[in-house]
Amino acid sequence: MEVAIFGKSFGEVFFNSCHQLFDYLHQKETKIHIYRPFYDFLLKKVNIKPEVAGFFDKPSELPNVDVLFSIGGDGTFLQAVTFVRNTGIPIVGINSGRLGFLADISRDELPVALEEIESGQYKIKDLSLLELTTPENLIGDFNYALNEFAVHKQDSSSMITIHTYLDNEYLNSYWADGLIVSTPTGSTAYSLSVGGPIMHPASQGIIITPIAPHNLTVRPLVVPDEMNLTLKVEARGGKFLASLDSRSVVVDESTELKIRKAGFAVRMVERTNQSFYSTLRNKLMWGADRRN
Repeated sequence: MEVAIFGKSFGEVFFNSCHQLFDYLHQKETKIHIYRPFYDFLLKKVNIKPEVAGFFDKPSELPNVDVLFSIGGDGTFLQAVTFVRNTGIPIVGINSGRLGFLADISRDELPVALEEIESGQYKIKDLSLLELTTPENLIGDFNYALNEFAVHKQDSSSMITIHTYLDNEYLNSYWADGLIVSTPTGSTAYSLSVGGPIMHPASQGIIITPIAPHNLTVRPLVVPDEMNLTLKVEARGGKFLASLDSRSVVVDESTELKIRKAGFAVRMVERTNQSFYSTLRNKLMWGADRRN
């Protein structure tokens, strides 16, 4: 097996598990390509010096491997997506902290999960993305988001107005602190925290969720994912914030934003005994009796 490994940093609680990971890969004579800053972190902080076949610092240097291991949390997984892009390389999310929706392999599950992945006993789940189109590439050369696209007011004083169109038909002018356009995958992230609905990852829809709307009758809306969204923003200071997952930029209010479903999907490795429902129960503590 040939793999790539991407990560940032993690706490001491994951040090032993990280040793287990590289010991296992070495035992299986796995060919490893590693994100160079993560290699430096392992060397200096974790006292691990992996035997590697090569390094990568940017997406163009990522080789064609069987899988990419993302070590960290959901934020690290989202950054891994910016490296994998449309290559079709499946991503394995290993959680170095608490349970995540994307990085869903915990420390306790790691030994068994590695055996399953090495033997091919896993499922591949395709996750849809959003594509942002602007007159200029405002957020670099990868204008895609796995979780959500959002617009926010730049300061803490006044709200912004987001004029929203679906397939060029006027929907609403949201007078609010911001607006979130989410994929089904992102329904359990930022959108959920402001009252948006939970959607199954296989659902073919896009969620439009206002952030602290002035009009309380304005509620989250789910629309078919083949629809094209257009946003025109008015801000008192003439500028607002726009973000794709964790990447953000200040935008002039004259900029028209167009959002649609991307033409490719991200492939995620899912264990055969793992499902979206079990993740919901564990992450959101559904069915847990806390009365005693």
